[in-house]
Amino acid sequence: MDKHPPLTTGAQAVEYIHSFSWLGSRPGLSRTRQLLAAMGNPEQQLQFIHIVGTNGKGSTAAMLASVLTAAGYTTGLYTSPYIHHFEERMTVNGAEITGDELAAITSWVGGLADQMEEHPTEFELVTCVALEFFHRRGCDIVVLEAGMGGRLDSTNVIPAPQAVVITNIGLDHTAQLGNTVEAIAAEKAAVIKDGCPVILYEQKESVTQVVREVCQAHGASLTIARAQDVVLNRESPEGQWWSWKGQSLFVPLLGDNQRHNGAVVLSTLEAISAKYPVSPQALAQGLERVRWPGRFEVLSRNPWFVVDGGHNPQCAATVADNLKRYFPGKAPVLLMGVLEDKDRAGLCELVAPLAQAFVTITPPSPRALDAESLARELAAYGTPAYAAASIPQGVERAMELAGEDGLVCALGSLYSVGEIRTYILSKEEDKR
Repeated sequence: MDKHPPLTTGAQAVEYIHSFSWLGSRPGLSRTRQLLAAMGNPEQQLQFIHIVGTNGKGSTAAMLASVLTAAGYTTGLYTSPYIHHFEERMTVNGAEITGDELAAITSWVGGLADQMEEHPTEFELVTCVALEFFHRRGCDIVVLEAGMGGRLDSTNVIPAPQAVVITNIGLDHTAQLGNTVEAIAAEKAAVIKDGCPVILYEQKESVTQVVREVCQAHGASLTIARAQDVVLNRESPEGQWWSWKGQSLFVPLLGDNQRHNGAVVLSTLEAISAKYPVSPQALAQGLERVRWPGRFEVLSRNPWFVVDGGHNPQCAATVADNLKRYFPGKAPVLLMGVLEDKDRAGLCELVAPLAQAFVTITPPSPRALDAESLARELAAYGTPAYAAASIPQGVERAMELAGEDGLVCALGSLYSVGEIRTYILSKEEDKR
């Protein structure tokens, strides 16, 4: 491939990165390793917490990064996908990579990638750019979220991390990872390296056993994070108040799943405490400051408007539980948009019994199921379903149906969350 022209803006860097698809590429870590070697192996100069799993990776990563930042460590955070703009995917101490940094690093990394016989994929490029960014910023520790799976995910090129975190495992990406939770667990657990501590979200025994066997093979200690150790004292649509080992903590994230994720976070911080001690004050401050948009996030009141990017049955079960938990007695209007290749039947069956009505939208993705088709499918549940021509029209229709004292919940795809959040938050700003 000819060398790309110099990239001078963040937008040009994003356009360059997005021009490379993973479709048709041979799975494996060789391209990432080759590119990192050409870059001087920045990953070898960094320390990591490596996070894999199906659900809860992002929330867990956000809590860990917020606490470590509050404790005074220069903390990198790598997540995917993004809600509003690409730069959200890589931050240091909560601040996103700048457009200038993204352009400069991508231009350099891209120049090396373009010389390779087999060009890296989009995610491989992003991962290498992020690792260089964290290296240049002198990060003390990087919270690194895997993209998909683990064994063949490009984040798996890192040396043995300070800890491996495995969050809740469910059925997603089954074509690539396997069609049982045990097979998927084996793919995720393949990131475990010799001697590193492993912290596992408490889940079914067959999954735990898969992870346990991999840990034994690598001489890695296994800690199962027990949610019962994190006591819920009080909760409201503002957040949750927990007790943990005698300390009171507030977290502005909603849902019992976040208490389970919190147990993982607290267990991980204990596992790395010899090298990265965190004071009680930093722990409380970091959890209180954590923000993770689009995960059962309350955006407005009158009516209540909640948005959640969950797109699989496991996420739908959590949303259903949270709606009953935080808004008892309110039948929601569900604003839904889904991707055609996701298990929408499994998702819809869990939330449909709660709904007073559906409003459907088309997520901004080439894989989206169009709103009209989704409305026809949802009508089979015996609940009114209305298709909207755009996301703003869908938001307005859902709020109108809910009424001022009602409840709207948007769910089905993370791809819709950015536009929904922007529209609702701008309406809230106008009210002020």
